[in-house]
Amino acid sequence: MSSTVHATGQADAAGASANAVGEYRIAQEYSVAPLVTMADDDNLADVVFRKAAVDPSAVVFSRKTAQGWLDVTFGEFAGVVLGLAKGLSANGIGVGDRVLILGGTSFEWSAADFAVLSVGAVAVPVYPTSSAEQIQHIVADCGPSACFVETAEQGELIAAAAGEQLRGRAWLLGASLPVLTEQGEVVADAQATEARLAVRADDVATIVYTSGTTGVPKGCLLTHRNIFAAAANVVELLDTVFRRTPGDPASTLLFLPLAHVYGRVVQFGCVMAGVRTGLVASPAQLPAELPVFAPTFLIGVPYVLEKIRKAARQALGSDRYDAAEAAAIAVGHARRRGQQPPASAEIDAQIAKQWRGMLGGRLEHMVAGGASLEPSTADFFAGIGVEIIGAYGLTEASSTVSMSAPHANRAGAVGRPVPGTTVAIADDGEILVRGPQVFPGYWPDGGHSAENWLATGDLGRLDEDGFLFITGRRKEIIVTSGGKNVAPAPLEDRVRLHALVSNCMLVGEGRPYVTALITVDPVVLARWAAAHGVDVSAGVPTEDAQLLAEISAGVEAANRLVSRAESIRRFAVLAEDFSMEKGQLTASLRLRRAVIEADFAAVITTLYPG
Repeated sequence: MSSTVHATGQADAAGASANAVGEYRIAQEYSVAPLVTMADDDNLADVVFRKAAVDPSAVVFSRKTAQGWLDVTFGEFAGVVLGLAKGLSANGIGVGDRVLILGGTSFEWSAADFAVLSVGAVAVPVYPTSSAEQIQHIVADCGPSACFVETAEQGELIAAAAGEQLRGRAWLLGASLPVLTEQGEVVADAQATEARLAVRADDVATIVYTSGTTGVPKGCLLTHRNIFAAAANVVELLDTVFRRTPGDPASTLLFLPLAHVYGRVVQFGCVMAGVRTGLVASPAQLPAELPVFAPTFLIGVPYVLEKIRKAARQALGSDRYDAAEAAAIAVGHARRRGQQPPASAEIDAQIAKQWRGMLGGRLEHMVAGGASLEPSTADFFAGIGVEIIGAYGLTEASSTVSMSAPHANRAGAVGRPVPGTTVAIADDGEILVRGPQVFPGYWPDGGHSAENWLATGDLGRLDEDGFLFITGRRKEIIVTSGGKNVAPAPLEDRVRLHALVSNCMLVGEGRPYVTALITVDPVVLARWAAAHGVDVSAGVPTEDAQLLAEISAGVEAANRLVSRAESIRRFAVLAEDFSMEKGQLTASLRLRRAVIEADFAAVITTLYPG
């Protein structure tokens, strides 16, 4: 049941001439050999028990308690997972059953995840911020046989949507786990072990729901092999990050939601590498925990890095701060490009020490994926001794397509293809992917062949050394700076249902939250204004309190369809409608988003104060 380790991958870049492959014409292509592959009879749960057998006292997780951080060893964690797996078996959960896990990042979440995988069931993660409509859709679509939830109300919601199939198997992530473990005492350890060893690499491990271009969440099927390929090859690629000397082991704070494939793959990678992993329920808790936990690396999204930078400014506000930050940015800018920092860029030593202290004093690397990172933020961290490692991926590729590394990091790039991966650029600029981490298709039927390219919908280019640069997005999915995928169409459609609204376009790519540009119907506006005593003789009263309150009701109705992270936080009413004449609409009245964003750039700026 061991995995095969290969020699360092060799990469080959194709020429720029286009070659026809299936339905695509390939302009560029770059492949990297795998560093690790999964044996056919292996699975993701086995790693916990193998490590527990070899070194049961090694630390795998840390739990936050009232007394501080409490370490959990592999031996202890394997015992918890085994007990829960036996409890699942005693309740009739087995091969192929879907089990929802709804909750914030926690030790209990991870334990439930590994237990579900141990019995051959399929974990279906759900965001704790999901709306009732989203949860009901996922339940109706995948038909779960059980669920783990944080609150009784969540369990009741899932039970109402699932009907008889759930049969009372809704367990709280916390209070119910000892009960579930006790129920499993009727199952022999040998029986549970036999069930785990029967799980194979190509069995489905999880269904991760992600928004498609229509906004209806689609379930991505990911196998044990898919997730292993992504996690294990990144661990090998970033060997000096994940594995340090025995006297100075690697540690990290995992604050990404485990409901997101990115956070989930990080979890598996850290377990494989034996990284001491502190579990943080939300990114908001990160600044307070960094100085206490003192991680050696972090894996997150650009939004969190920006929040840390802003927190540093707030905490260390002084007359010298601006100059010190400018110096750090100048130093980092040079370092990231292999240049000598300018002699004038001298960082205040006391402030630099305070910055490092806020990060725990040991932080050396930050992996930033999920969205584009504002360059000065990457330069700032590099200037204070924290290397930013760029990454790129999507759910259908188990979160991982390309990644930089300490020995291979290029400013502005999102790395080279991760080991085992081929990245190609079609002649129209679209990024295409092949590799063992690429999913077999969407629930329930699959249908994606390993021989076929995964079309990402993103645009990019490869340089002569295989580094990937993202140049744009073909699909209309918005990715906020927090890494949240937002399908704009459903929200825009709902806002347009309001009688006063003529058109609506969401904004938020690379920004901390979603906003909207809204135009009004002049005919309806005239009637409404007459009834409410509002003067419209000079045009649309974009700042009128009554008008804003009226349209706000339409925005709130749309927000009820989605989680807060996807909701419209602010909006602006425009003085004019979008038009074909100005190039803002196509002949079929589709929004030309780039044109509209450029035309109303000044208005958009007001929607993101500070």
